[in-house]
Amino acid sequence: MIELFQLLVGGIAQGCVYGLIALGFVLIYKATEMVNFAQGDLMMLGTFVALTSIGTWGMNYWLGLAAAALAMAVFGYLLDAIVLRRIIGQPQFAVVILTISLGFLFRSFAGFVWGNETLNFPTTPFTNETIDVGGVIISLEHLSIILGTLILAALLYLFFTYTRLGNAMQAASQNQLAAYYMGVRVKHINSLIWALSAIVATIAGVLFAPISLVEPSNGFYGIKAFAAAVIGGFGSLMGTVLGGLIIGVSETMAARYLPPGFKEIVAYLLMLVVLMLRPHGLFSTLQRKKV
Repeated sequence: MIELFQLLVGGIAQGCVYGLIALGFVLIYKATEMVNFAQGDLMMLGTFVALTSIGTWGMNYWLGLAAAALAMAVFGYLLDAIVLRRIIGQPQFAVVILTISLGFLFRSFAGFVWGNETLNFPTTPFTNETIDVGGVIISLEHLSIILGTLILAALLYLFFTYTRLGNAMQAASQNQLAAYYMGVRVKHINSLIWALSAIVATIAGVLFAPISLVEPSNGFYGIKAFAAAVIGGFGSLMGTVLGGLIIGVSETMAARYLPPGFKEIVAYLLMLVVLMLRPHGLFSTLQRKKV
């Protein structure tokens, strides 16, 4: 039983990372109906920026995290304003190809600047610290991922529910033309959503880095995060996080109890089953766009 709880904690922490990356998918899709397949690579870039801020420049952990999040927010905003905005109105296939190409470009850039070797993330306030809960040993790194996800999800809920900017983002996601006629600067709002998704991805990457280490190929975590978004439902922010938890726990259990190799495919098997049985996701609700 203790082993099972130990596996659950690790799986939940892993799933939280998938859920946070998947939140970026959903934020962008709800606002612009684009699927950003470079979301995992934004996480990877944000992790490298934080690694440089903390490890090379000697910043405090929290200050380095804030600096990386701010830098990636600017990068996400400019990425939409300069690149993505130019293909608005083009077929979805063009958007998919562009974001996949951007992912390859970001990974190549990271390899050129930081190298392709696996790097250790600098010591964090949670490194090598554990707590004993009824015989279950929980590392503070895993606990920080879980608590960080809960706090970030709560902040996003409050932001979208109680702030004018959050309401403007929701209005733009419901009907961009109506929002424009109501005085919402839709293009600016869309770019801000890309900035917000880059911040969320950076936080996910920094929380996960001490466990996963840092390398350009970490951008491929975005593929499993996409599966989490599909399983949870692209229309639901909280459902997306739950989709990530399902994948994280399933992977951990598969690695322990199933033959080798199942861990790598369990996310895609779950996505296939959900698409067959509930194409809109487990936690989504069909809604008409408000005009």
